[in-house]
Amino acid sequence: MAEDMLVYVGTRTVAESEGIYVHRMDGDTGALEPVTEFTGIDNPTYLTLHPQDNYLYAINEVTDFGEGEAGGVTAFALDPETGALSLINQQSSEGPGPCYISVHQTGRFALVANYAGGSVCMLPIEEDGSLAPASDFVQHTGSSVNPQRQAGPHAHSIQPDPTNRYAFAADLGLDKLLAYKLDLDTGKLKPNDEPWAELAPGAGPRHFAFHPNGDYVYVITELANTIVAFSYDEERGALDEIQTVSALPEGFEETSYCADIHILSSGKFLYGSNRGHDSIVIFSIDEETGELTYVDHESTQGETPRNFCIDPSGTFLLAANQDTDNIVSFHIDQDTGRLTPTGHQANVSMPVCLKVLPPTR
Repeated sequence: MAEDMLVYVGTRTVAESEGIYVHRMDGDTGALEPVTEFTGIDNPTYLTLHPQDNYLYAINEVTDFGEGEAGGVTAFALDPETGALSLINQQSSEGPGPCYISVHQTGRFALVANYAGGSVCMLPIEEDGSLAPASDFVQHTGSSVNPQRQAGPHAHSIQPDPTNRYAFAADLGLDKLLAYKLDLDTGKLKPNDEPWAELAPGAGPRHFAFHPNGDYVYVITELANTIVAFSYDEERGALDEIQTVSALPEGFEETSYCADIHILSSGKFLYGSNRGHDSIVIFSIDEETGELTYVDHESTQGETPRNFCIDPSGTFLLAANQDTDNIVSFHIDQDTGRLTPTGHQANVSMPVCLKVLPPTR
């Protein structure tokens, strides 16, 4: 019998949602049961867990958090038994409209991407899990070819590499994956010697995932609806493009925008979400070359799957359908990568981000 897991749901608080919702997922069936919630927090749309699994961090996707035109970041302590969250403190994200947060594997720093402001920042994490004011802030500059979406920078995600020596930021407005050296002594983001990898004009990079073997990086593009595979040199923190594939079915001509991307812990399969086609696309990964081969599309049984997650065991995929207020669980076939609906759903208003707390270690 598999152990149950806690699922944290970040939401947009512009309709009926009031904050972060916590569900318990049955480790055998994928069934979701609500257990608790934390209310009274504005737009906690993206979440991340501390490596020790005892703290949770949420961005506040606003432009008027505290003083000045900036969003916020909130730190919580979590109870791994009940799932309950306790507020620790809040800090400014230093730029408007934060949309993404990750935590360095040392647990010492959080990295935040500000979409509206086109910037990234680095915040120290204290021993009690609280956030200190940003130790560094980097304003991106430039533009790309789409006048409606790329007139300026729009940092959409930032996360450290598997070596924890570099951090990469996907900027939708610049069509670049920017590379930074991480200085953990001073808490600074220093431009890498090879400062970025460039994507096709108008691609609009959004999220990215490192392969478990550390040799490849996969970027999903919001505007071009593609997945771009790169080889990764961990010594140089450098990327070289291998392949670009469409995330949409051949012949599909309606409006759709890619969103999220994840790789199965086995390294065999990659998944990406399509908002508009409302599906998860599945590719197999050649671990010798990094190249992708199309497997299937699976309906998310709702509209606008902004984000999704795979549980730590690699057994279930959970898709958050923002515009139909439902989270749907799927069983993952370990041999083929294909998804089968479990028949279980949870209702949450405007779910955006899902994070699964591993069973107690």
